[in-house]
Amino acid sequence: MKKSVLLFCIIISIVLTTACSGKSNLPEIDNSLISSYNLFDVTSSNLKNGKWDKVIAQGNENHSPELSWEPVEGATSYMIYMVDTTGRDFIHWKSCDITETSLPEGWASKSDYVGPYPPPGESHIYEIYVIAVKNPVESMKGAVNGQCLKFPEFVQALDTDVDGNTGNIVGAAHIIGSYKE
Repeated sequence: MKKSVLLFCIIISIVLTTACSGKSNLPEIDNSLISSYNLFDVTSSNLKNGKWDKVIAQGNENHSPELSWEPVEGATSYMIYMVDTTGRDFIHWKSCDITETSLPEGWASKSDYVGPYPPPGESHIYEIYVIAVKNPVESMKGAVNGQCLKFPEFVQALDTDVDGNTGNIVGAAHIIGSYKE
């Protein structure tokens, strides 16, 4: 009986230590790319416990994720990038001149969005950036469904408006999750 109680106490101790350690298998958010801008929050009902729903994947529904954020003061529009950072900054979503702050699942056109498709059995990290701008930009750099080794430069380019004025970015948000087939 004493051995059973001792074993039970050891197991409970291990479970509580693990549960309370604060460590998580979820990817950590690194906002260094956008840290010089005013940060705001973006959420998605398609991201649960750090994992993207299957409906956003290319082999399933291929719907762009639902996204929501509060309006950013001074912003006239928003730009969105979704990047597979495991796949060397492979662009999966690029939309510009968005005026809404709540996008339903499947909002993006097929030319603007290609869902995740990591190799079978591999988990990839997919990051979404929402960039709030004061004025229109000439264009968003990068191609959907293509690798982008200069992604940070693409975000920085949004800070210059169509007339060449700098200081165009008034805020930025970032959300991250993993996906595995």
